[in-house]
Amino acid sequence: MRLVVFGLTVSSSWGNGHATLWRGLIAALGQAGHHVTFFERDVSYYAQNRDLRDLGPNASLVLYQDWTETQAEARRAADSADAALVTSFCPDGPAATQLVLDSRAALRCFYDLDTPVTLARLAASGSVPYLGAGGLAGFDLVLSYTGGAALDALRDRLGARRAEPLYGWADPDTYRPVPHQPRYVADLTYLGTYAADRQAMLERLFVASARARPGRKFVIGGAQYPQDFPWTPNIFFVRHLPPAEHPAFYSSSRLTLNVTRAAMAQMGWCPSGRLFEAAACGAPILSDDWPGLDSFFEPGREILIASDTEAALAALDTAPETLALMAARARSRVLAEHTAAHRARTLVALFDSAMARV
Repeated sequence: MRLVVFGLTVSSSWGNGHATLWRGLIAALGQAGHHVTFFERDVSYYAQNRDLRDLGPNASLVLYQDWTETQAEARRAADSADAALVTSFCPDGPAATQLVLDSRAALRCFYDLDTPVTLARLAASGSVPYLGAGGLAGFDLVLSYTGGAALDALRDRLGARRAEPLYGWADPDTYRPVPHQPRYVADLTYLGTYAADRQAMLERLFVASARARPGRKFVIGGAQYPQDFPWTPNIFFVRHLPPAEHPAFYSSSRLTLNVTRAAMAQMGWCPSGRLFEAAACGAPILSDDWPGLDSFFEPGREILIASDTEAALAALDTAPETLALMAARARSRVLAEHTAAHRARTLVALFDSAMARV
């Protein structure tokens, strides 16, 4: 199968959750004998923080400065593809959508890795900048990082003819237990780009816990944190960790926190890739709660849940042997159900099923 993708980024993990997901999925597809070509606009902030240039065998990365300069190459690639796919937050989403819909690709697809954000923007303004004027109506298949009611909304509000979930995953070749690194060792860690709609929950579960436990160490890793973030003396900051450092970060965590963006938590059925990656590294996980979480991890057995500071502090006080057992169970769950190879097989099966209907 030849897949062509017009996406946000695969070359830089700075400030986004798309890149590491695509890297794992592209590697898994390549190992299965499929070929992926990824078109990415070469924007300055990703170029300055680029941590991948070669996608490996059976894959190619096309970096372009302007859509007009790559349009002819993009059309040739789409015309010869078994599946051509546009993603959410693609900088040239409307133009890429029109090219894909006009192409001779056997299957024309859209993958929304940010479905709750897409639907929230649609409700607020009536349009979404990375979608074409026709919404999703022209695509043969719409994939969604979010399941549940989001699939109905994609059909009812954006005209998707067929909407199917393709949830997050972890690449176990990258995300695996590694030796502790002293600079990352902490009682509670959090890895994620700053987001205003996560801030209230982050302050409740992380910052307030740091204030309540001044003798313990807390570490945040990520990008775009503002100067007025409510730091405490025992919260340490690591600016932007490239994916190569993620396993050491997670493996050095006594407990790591997952906080879901507000729109995603409200809609549910939207597990962050960080959940699977942390679990694959053997880190015990504390997460905020949202509908559908128990379909991916079993609360109390594979993952801890908190909605307030008191519950977060109780999680911090959990015995080390209990945390280690939970982490082992969560890692086993990921390896059995939530790897990039699992999602690659699901993707190919969805493509095959959709092609049979075209």
